[in-house]
Parts: sequence; C-alpha cells; structure tokens
Amino acid sequence: MDLGEGLRMAIARLTNATIIDSKTIKEFNKALQKTLLSADVEVQLVFSLTKTIEEKALKSKPPKGLPQRDYITNIVYEELVKLMGGSYTPELKPKRIILAGLYGSGKTTTAAKLAKFYQDRGFSAGLICCDVSRPAAYEQLETLAKQANVAFFGIKGESDAAKIAKEGVKALSSKKVIICDTSGRSALDSGLVSELVRVSKAFNPDEKILVISADMGQTASKQASEFDKAIGISGIILTKTDGSAKGGGALSAASAAHANVMFLGTGEKIGDLHPYNSAKFIGNLLGVPDIEALSKTVEKAIAEAGIKPEEMESEELNFETFYSQLKAMGKMGSLKSVFGMMGAPDVPKEMLEKGEDKLKLYHTIISSMTKAERQNERLLHEPGRIQRIARGSGTSEKDVREMISEFNKMKKIFNTFKNDRSFRKKFAKFI
Repeated sequence: MDLGEGLRMAIARLTNATIIDSKTIKEFNKALQKTLLSADVEVQLVFSLTKTIEEKALKSKPPKGLPQRDYITNIVYEELVKLMGGSYTPELKPKRIILAGLYGSGKTTTAAKLAKFYQDRGFSAGLICCDVSRPAAYEQLETLAKQANVAFFGIKGESDAAKIAKEGVKALSSKKVIICDTSGRSALDSGLVSELVRVSKAFNPDEKILVISADMGQTASKQASEFDKAIGISGIILTKTDGSAKGGGALSAASAAHANVMFLGTGEKIGDLHPYNSAKFIGNLLGVPDIEALSKTVEKAIAEAGIKPEEMESEELNFETFYSQLKAMGKMGSLKSVFGMMGAPDVPKEMLEKGEDKLKLYHTIISSMTKAERQNERLLHEPGRIQRIARGSGTSEKDVREMISEFNKMKKIFNTFKNDRSFRKKFAKFI
C-alpha cells in the first residue's frame, strides 16, 4: 500500500465514523502512524504530528456551521502539509545551474527535464555534459537534449570536467539558462567533492541543486546535509516520487533538515518535473482534484501535439476529431497522473494499463484510415475498407470492429452531453 492509499483509507474511517470522540481519534492516529512509518517518515516526526492532531481535534471546536468531521479532516490536512515542508516558486530569470548527486538518482534525466521546464517558459536553455566518469553519459544527455529540444555541449573523451564546463559556458553563451550535469559516485567521497569544487569554480553557478531519489526515504536528510557541507547546495530535486513508497519519508526528512525541496520528478516523460508545492502534494495523496494543473496539462498537450483549438472544440465527434484528442492525450502523461489530477487516484492499475493499451491501439488504427473515412465513418460499411485498415495498422479486423463499436458508444454519450442541458448540469455537479 502506498502513502496516498494509506492516508485515504485512514481518513475514510474517520469521516465515516458515527461518532467522533477520543476513541475514534486515537484509532485514526494509530492508522495514520502505521501509514507514515511504512512510508519511512521518521518516528519522532510521526508521533509529534499525531499528538498535535489529537490535541487540536479534542481541545478546539469547529467554527459555527462546519461539521466536526470536516473540521478534523482539515486539521489533518494542514498538519500533513506542515510535515512535508514549504513550497517552491522558481525565479524565472537567466541563471546557471549545477546538478550534483549520486549514481541512480536520475540526475541526467532531471537535467533535461529542468532545461525543458525553463525553455517552456520562454528561457532558451542548454545542457553541458560534465559527467566524465560514467560510460555513455555523453550520449544519454545528448539524446535527452534532442528530446527536450534544447542545446547541448560536451567534449567526448575529455576527462577534465572543469575544462568542459568552461568551454560549455562559452559555447552556450547565447542561452538564458545553462545547466551543468556532473559526475556521480556510489557515495560522496573526496574525489567527487574535489571535482565538483573545480567544476563549480569554472562554471560559476547561480544555483547548486542536489538530485536525490525518493526511495532514499528519511536518509535524504543525511545526504543533503553531507553535500551542503561539502559544496553548499541551494536545494533539492526529488526524483521517482511516482514509483517510490518512501517519497513522504524523503520529503518530511528534507523539511526537518531545513533543506529546500525545489522540484519533484513525477514520471519518466521529459515534462514530468514540477515545482514542489506541499499543499498540492498532500492534496494529490488525499484525492483532491487539481483542476488548475489538469487545465494547464491539457493546454500544453494540445500545443505540443500541434492541434488547433477549433479541432478540440468541434460540434461533431468523428474519427478525425477523436484522433486529435488521442494525440493530445498522448502528450498528457500517464492515465494514472491524469486521474490523479481529477481527484480519482484509486482507479485500479490493471484498468489503467488496459485503458492505455486501448488508446494506443485506437491511435494506430485511425492513423491507417483515409481522411474521408475519418470524417465519415459510414464509409467503413463498404466492403474491403475494414480489411485494408487492419492490414495497414498491423491489427486484426476484429480489433478494428471493436474500436468502431466503442467509438459509436462514445458518440452517443457525446451527443447526450451536447444536447441534454440537465445532463450537463448533473455532470458539472459530479465534477
């Protein structure tokens, strides 16, 4: 069970209780303690948190008109936000950034994600490969730079990282944001510290950011402290937060150590990097819809897919408009993250995987249709067309017929939504 699922189950027991008294609060706190400890949150922090929740829940009264269970739920939410630390708003200005970290932290991928983050906000970005110890580091960062559509500099075969940094600054002088990816080690040793100091002197960074994997749990604070003592760090980027049950432990430990968490890596795609916001992080764990994030994700996906807004707003649903929507969905990230933003994080994994496979299959099938067929599905009743589409898409005729059947069901729902005002009101209320 991950942290979010455990928190949602504990709160559900609290909100569904017939009477909320001292016994109910204590039972809730036990469930909360078990969940947080399994997420590798430090023991003392857990007991301090649950003690505060118990005191506030039993010794204070809710404001007039607010039900007690809602009041207590809000106390839990606010205390969890405090436990996970503050939030970060990136300064959107020209800067030089050094990324440091140990092997396996996801540092190189994060460098490309960070470059894309700033470039998407109007700041031309470039990457410098100063990782001279890991085989294929040059090739990996170069490939990632192409994916992110940012500039790249490196000197293949050069072993002097400081020299590469110095030359890179000159080569990328026209870029507003320059990010330097450095060598890692299995542990922080004198050799790594010496190299980072020399690279930093040559590069003259505005920010030194430590990249840590979320599966480090509460030991994240020790690593942050060691790097800060060695080279001085501006803050932390925590990676792999989508796949690690220990992300809460890492965040709470970093907060307790007064280490500034700047960004979270939330997936494998190049756009899966977000400024850290503790309120949104806890809201996501508790299943609170993040409509603002969903809206921004949709807008960005439509732009990246090269789709005109009018294509998405068409009054008619046909294979042409559906194809545009599939392209946009492909840019939005995993279905898990999309449902999470909608406040539905507990959709079964098997269902999500099946849904993603179906969307990919539909995309492949529709791409094998002619423009006329996409705009007028009646043409598909003509002999030979389904057979040709199946052959062209590498699928079976059964797959094509199933897709057409599913599409017709969606079209009925679409038309109901479009024409029935009371249905739209019910749907809006549900959302």
